[in-house]
Amino acid sequence: MSLMAERVANFKTPEECTIFEKNVLERGRPDLAVAARKRALELRALKYGASTDPERECLEAVYAYEGVLAIKNGKATRAVHTWQMIRRHGIIGAVERAVNRDAESLGYTTLQALGLEDYAFEVVVVRHPELFSAGAVQCAQVRIDEWNSAS
Repeated sequence: MSLMAERVANFKTPEECTIFEKNVLERGRPDLAVAARKRALELRALKYGASTDPERECLEAVYAYEGVLAIKNGKATRAVHTWQMIRRHGIIGAVERAVNRDAESLGYTTLQALGLEDYAFEVVVVRHPELFSAGAVQCAQVRIDEWNSAS
């Protein structure tokens, strides 16, 4: 692991990650900016209190989605509907419902532009098919295939 990558892995707060991300982008290091973004998502999910790796990955996807909303709206935006679903149905149930809704390709396109395409809800569902209904897994896989054929 490079010294800079090790530094990113040692960040303790999302705020540290955000500051580092801005600095390395100015220095022309988008690879380190993506690493800092990913670390910030991980730290937010851990702070929320995920009890398993799949739950953490689902929460990281929610925080990544909030990043997409922030870009779309030009300001920090909370995924209010998604958080309500999490409170009602738990994180796995909320992701299941999100995947079964109509696709928003803008979200995936923005995640891809940020180097965070692995944080799409659909990718998490396909990575952990044992936690989701067969219908949700199939829907997620079809959507991923559509995205891949479009790019």
